[in-house]
Amino acid sequence: MHKGDHKGVRHADSAPLAPGLYVVATPIGNLEDITLRALRVLREVDLIACEDTRHTQKLLNHFEIKSPTRSYHEHNEAARGQELIDRVSKGERIALVSDAGMPGISDPGERVIRAALERGLSVVAIPGPSAMISALVASGLPTDSFRFVGFLPARRGERRGALDALRNAPETLVFYEAPHRILEMLADFTKKGWFTYTARKNEAEARFFSGECSMLTSSSGAPGISSSLLHRRARGR
Repeated sequence: MHKGDHKGVRHADSAPLAPGLYVVATPIGNLEDITLRALRVLREVDLIACEDTRHTQKLLNHFEIKSPTRSYHEHNEAARGQELIDRVSKGERIALVSDAGMPGISDPGERVIRAALERGLSVVAIPGPSAMISALVASGLPTDSFRFVGFLPARRGERRGALDALRNAPETLVFYEAPHRILEMLADFTKKGWFTYTARKNEAEARFFSGECSMLTSSSGAPGISSSLLHRRARGR
């Protein structure tokens, strides 16, 4: 999609955007993943709450969106979340975005969403890209039953303890990990006997398959994109 491709499209829902908190999914590495509905919402809201305003501004500039932005991240979510809720309660339309994917999935957002619902305010999810689902369907592992684990603890001892607790899980497991910790994570999986892997020259950009494990990583270098590791233990083990 190029600039202007989305212009002139007549939307089925042309009514003005109602007051509320709009949880908007954004691209996970390719700007063409943005939806027409997400673009319309981002244009019409009174404010966009961003995990990183500088990162989101690149997206907004690409699509010529002029809505003002405000930071909302893990270090200010308590105070800033209350500010956002107060503005929505006064009739404003606020969009919540993360650096990539759907806010609230291993990203800031859960707290302010819960607070909005507790206040009886409207919360609308604007669907779109999800690293978890994209990794799952591209892995070739079973999708009939899966569990999203997210990020394991950063400390090795706690991480290995978490792996012990998941050892007998029968479903496909989906993990997130930061690129700089991928090799440590793989070493812990190997140490715990989950699988073995062969390191390659460019580990950060490699795609690993070993038995019933698949690891898909981002080679785009886009900030906020984490690697997804999926594992499915053989039935009966």
